[in-house]
This record gives sequence, C-alpha cells and structure tokens, in this order.
Amino acid sequence: MSKEPNPNVTKRQRVLVVGLGTMGMSHARAYQAIDGFELVGLCTRSASARSDLDTAFPGVPRFDGLTEALQALKPDAVSINTYTEHHAPMALEALAAGAHVFCEKPLAESLEAAEKVVAAARKANKALLVGYILRVHPSWTRFVEIGRTLGKPLVMRMNLNQQSSGSFWQVHKNLMRSTSPIVDCGVHYVDIMCQVTRAKPVSVHAVGARLTDEIASTMVNYGHLHLAFDDGSVGWYECGWGPMISETAFFVKDMIGPKGCVSIVSKEQTDVGAKSSDHDNHTRTNALRIHHAGLKADGSFAHPDEIESTRTSPAIRSSASASSACSSRRSVARSILASISKMRSTRCASSSPPTRACGPGRW
Repeated sequence: MSKEPNPNVTKRQRVLVVGLGTMGMSHARAYQAIDGFELVGLCTRSASARSDLDTAFPGVPRFDGLTEALQALKPDAVSINTYTEHHAPMALEALAAGAHVFCEKPLAESLEAAEKVVAAARKANKALLVGYILRVHPSWTRFVEIGRTLGKPLVMRMNLNQQSSGSFWQVHKNLMRSTSPIVDCGVHYVDIMCQVTRAKPVSVHAVGARLTDEIASTMVNYGHLHLAFDDGSVGWYECGWGPMISETAFFVKDMIGPKGCVSIVSKEQTDVGAKSSDHDNHTRTNALRIHHAGLKADGSFAHPDEIESTRTSPAIRSSASASSACSSRRSVARSILASISKMRSTRCASSSPPTRACGPGRW
C-alpha cells in the first residue's frame, strides 16, 4: 500500500502503540499506511508471545511495559488502546515523557481522572485526541448532516447490542471490570446526539440490569439511557453484552424531526447471516433511508422515501486487510497530525498552552 503524502507535515511523527487488541491493531496498521507517521514500537502484555505481530509488523520493536517503551523509544506520540482503567495512568505517563497522546474512548473511568489528563496535556502543551471515530466516518458525518435538516426538536433512537460468546464474551467481561456497555459505546452515540442538535443536555436518566453472575455485583451488562436537550430534543440509547443478548434489532440508528427522519439501514436488515458480535457491523452502513414528512392536499405523502447508498463506506474495525481496516483510522491519524501542527503554531505564537480543541474529540 502506498503512503499518502501530507503536505502539512514536514517531520514524521514517531508513534508508539499501546494495547494490541482489535482497536490497537487497527490503529497500528493506519500509522504504517499514512505518510507523516513512523510506527516505532508496540506495547502489549506478553508481547514476545504474540507471533501474529511478526507477520503484521515485521521488525517493529515490542515491549511488555509502557515505562520501558517510553525510555527506549522516546516517541513523539503514544496511541493508547488498552482497557479503560489504564487510559488515564498511561496518558499521564506518556504526557510526562513529552509525547502527544491519542487515547481510545472513554478518556478515563471517572470525571476526576479525565480532568487530570486534560490538565496535564495543557500544562505540557501537548496534543490530546480522544477516539471519537464516528466524527470522521463518512457515513456518520452524512447521517449528522441530514439530521440537521429535519427541524427541531429531534427524537434520536440508537442502540448497539452484542450477543457474545467465547473469546468475545471474555473481552466484554474484561471491559466490564471498569466500564459498563452503556458507557463504553454510549460515548459515541451521545456525542452524535450532541453534534446533530448542537444543543446542551439538561437531563439524563439511565437504568441497568445485571444478567450474569460472571461480572461484579456492582456492574451491569445491560442498560439504556434517556437524554433531554435544552432545544426540546430527546434521545435514547440502549446497549447490552453477553451470551443472553437478543440478535433482534441489535442495530437501531434513527433521527426524527418535524420534517421527516433519517435512518441508517444496517446489514442485519438485509442479511440473515449478520451477527451482533461482528465489529464490522457496528459502523458499516449499507444505506441511509431518508423520509420526508410533507403531505399533499389529499393527505398522501408528497415525496417518496430516498435511499442513499453508503456501500463504499469503510468497515472501520475490520482486520481482514489493511485497506479496509485503516480507512477511518487514517482520518483519525490525520486529525492527530492536525492537532500536533496546531500545537506547533500555538507555541510559535504564544508561550501559553491552548485552551480549546482542534480536530475530532480533542480536549
């Protein structure tokens, strides 16, 4: 795969990727594919035992611990893709070592910890980018664009349920050591709601249920939340993980306004073989269905529904090939470069750190 030149970057950013599950592998491939980055190291538990890394990233140094990797490599940027409870400590360590930080969502397992990371980034005058990847996914940006034409208030209906077993269920249980399903993916969809309304949430109500004894007594593996915004819009989000979760209606993405509605038509609606545990199905969209509410004098609809194909949209988590896996990660990586470039410009113009963000998910 040929690297795409970035005219705005003169120095290649040396990147260390920490955490090499589905997300970390996808990010690492993206850094390899994009001009402006050099993948200089991989950090994961039992790194030497990961024979798959020999094929995917030949010659790239591997480390079991972040401290060792930072000392040996002195990277320009660190990409953190570990379980949530490690996000804040690792981000703080990377910032203290002088690196810019990309961190998968959520930034931390508590508001207090997130605020410490933000404060450290500002003090160090380093870029901090949080992985709200739907902000740079073509189908989702189009979804938001159409939603903004539907009038106010909006009704937003979203869910992402995953029936999991075997290794996928084990990953979910590991995630639930610190993060419930409704938080882990809900941050994406609440962010979409905020983007499309451009309004302030004024109330949130949520409920949850613990459907298994395999998680802590204080954790839930199913939940749904309701949000109200100051423009009158309302939103609903549902998420559940585990072998007991239904495969029916596991992917709902609707926005409804006075002028009509727009819906993401998912693969599950056209393919009986689609599974909720398939990460590709979480963000790949077959089409957007646009409905117009206008009526004729006789009471019938004035316009038929429109189907806007998005079949060329990338499956952002696919590990089948570098081309499919990296597409949205490339957009995220370009946002990192833009953030770093912005930081350089700020340093040239002023000695004080910036107080506002640039790029998706940037604090």
